[in-house]
Amino acid sequence: MIRERVRRKAGENFGLSAGEVRTLRALNTPARVQKFVDAMEYCYDDTAGSPRRVLRERKGHCLEGALVAAAALRLQGHPPLVMDLEGVRDDDHVVALYREKGLWGSVAKSNFAGLRFRAPVYRTLRELAMSYFEHYYNLRGERTLRSYSQAVNLARLDAQGWMIAEDDVWCVTELLIAARHYPLFPDKVARALPRLDKRSFEAGKSGWTKH
Repeated sequence: MIRERVRRKAGENFGLSAGEVRTLRALNTPARVQKFVDAMEYCYDDTAGSPRRVLRERKGHCLEGALVAAAALRLQGHPPLVMDLEGVRDDDHVVALYREKGLWGSVAKSNFAGLRFRAPVYRTLRELAMSYFEHYYNLRGERTLRSYSQAVNLARLDAQGWMIAEDDVWCVTELLIAARHYPLFPDKVARALPRLDKRSFEAGKSGWTKH
């Protein structure tokens, strides 16, 4: 069972500089973390930048947004957890997880309006993952979300410097790929899914940035 909070040693900064710690500690609620992630420039580059790089460059895609969010949440006392949402004919989406009063919420960077923040109201990770379903679609309007991963604790990668590395932290993506994934519904249901209506399609693209 994952505890909601983890006790952090006094002064433990996980290799971050004093300035980086000040920036992340100022994001002292999940909502403030989301606001910071939203303000980052969306980037389509094939990268896996660490929180240190994201703090310096102020840009990134969903993986990098989830990593900096996980780092900020860690300094609040949460374990650094992420979850992979897996689609078909679409990109995967990575979200940072947090838990309040036994309920799950998430912080996420996305080009689509509906794939970002979730308040902590979900009893299980499946419930949280399902909350993304209607908002998870490709540019053909296909509903593409199919599965979600177990919570992945990035503390397992501390020795590889996932928070402070200058090189891409592909070790994170490898850990996410290897994590157990759970289908959201049977294949026969997926084959019968209708495409998204135009109004919902356009609403979800609010703030969307072209490649």
